[in-house]
Amino acid sequence: MRQAIRGLVWGILALCTLTACTDVGTGVSGAIQPEELAIVVNTADPLSVRIGEYYRDRRNIPERNWIEIELPSRTRISPSEFRKIQRQVERQTPPNVQAYALTWAEPYRVGCMSITSAFALGFDQKYCSEGCNATAPSPYFNQESSKPYRDFGVRPTMAIAATSFSKARALIDRGIRSDYDRPKGTAYLLSTSDTARNARAADYAAALAAAAPDFAVEQIQADKLENKRDVMFYFTGLMQVEGLRSNRFLPGAVGDHLTSFGGMLTDSSQMSSLRWLEAGATGSYGTVAEPCNYPQKFPHPAVLLNHYRRGDTLIEAYWKSVAWPGQGLFIGEPLAKPFR
Repeated sequence: MRQAIRGLVWGILALCTLTACTDVGTGVSGAIQPEELAIVVNTADPLSVRIGEYYRDRRNIPERNWIEIELPSRTRISPSEFRKIQRQVERQTPPNVQAYALTWAEPYRVGCMSITSAFALGFDQKYCSEGCNATAPSPYFNQESSKPYRDFGVRPTMAIAATSFSKARALIDRGIRSDYDRPKGTAYLLSTSDTARNARAADYAAALAAAAPDFAVEQIQADKLENKRDVMFYFTGLMQVEGLRSNRFLPGAVGDHLTSFGGMLTDSSQMSSLRWLEAGATGSYGTVAEPCNYPQKFPHPAVLLNHYRRGDTLIEAYWKSVAWPGQGLFIGEPLAKPFR
C-alpha cells in the first residue's frame, strides 16, 4: 500500500512538471539576483572566509549581504546550537535577501536535517525522519516564483562546498562562465542495476519532455557513464559512481546520485556528492540522513530540467526540484544561469 501511494503521489507530481502545479499570482519566473543573495561565512574557518571573499568579489555581492558567524569544526551541530546561529544570521540579513550561500563543507548537518535545509526552512522536526518515514513538503517545490522568501518564507540555501580554495575557485569560475551560455549539452539519465537506488527511473519519461528542445536526452541502462564530452545533466542511482572524471561536464552542469549518504560530504561510507563538483559539475545534491528510497527526497529530473532551461539560477532550479528537501544538502555555485 505504501508503495502504491508513493507511486501515485509522485506520478501526479511528474504530470504537474510541465503544466500548472504552481502558485497562481506569484508571476512569471525571474531569477535571483546577486543583491538578493547573502553570503554566510564561518569566521572560525579561514577557508570559508577566503571562499566567501572570492565569491563576493566575483559575483559582485553587496557588502551589506556579508554575514559572519562562528561554527565548530565538526560534521554536525545540534538544533539548539543552530537556533542560536540562526538568530545571529537573521539579525544580519537585509530584508531583500531571498537566498543564502554558505561557504563550507562542514558542518553539513543539523540534527537530522541538512544544514542547507535548516537555513532555508528553519530547523523543524517535521522536515526530519529517522527511519523510513515521509517528511513535510517544501512550499517552494515546482513553483514559478523568483522571490521565495517573499512568497513562501523560504530562503533556498546552497553550500559552495570544497576541501581546498583551488577547488572552490574552479567551481565558482565555471559557474560564472556558464552564465547566458545556452550550452547544447546532453542530459544523461541512467537506469542502474541497483534496484533500490534506481527509484527515479520511472520519472525519466517526463524528463525527456522537459528537456526538449534545448538539448538532447539519452536514457541509458548502465551503471556508469564514460568518455562523454557534453554532459549537462547526469542523474543516476548508485552507492558509488565510477568513471566520473572520464567525462567532460559543461559549465553549469549538474549531477547527482540517489543513495543514502551522499550529503555526508567529508566522512561518508558511500560516495560524497563533492566528487561530482571535483569532476567538473557545477551543482550536486545528497542526503545527510537515511532517506530510504523515497524519490520525493531527491531531485525530480524533469522539474529540475524544466526550471533550469527556462532561466532559473542553479539554486532555484535545484530547490524547486525536491519535494521533501529536509534531509537533502544542496551544493554548488548558486547563481549559475546558463539558460537565462
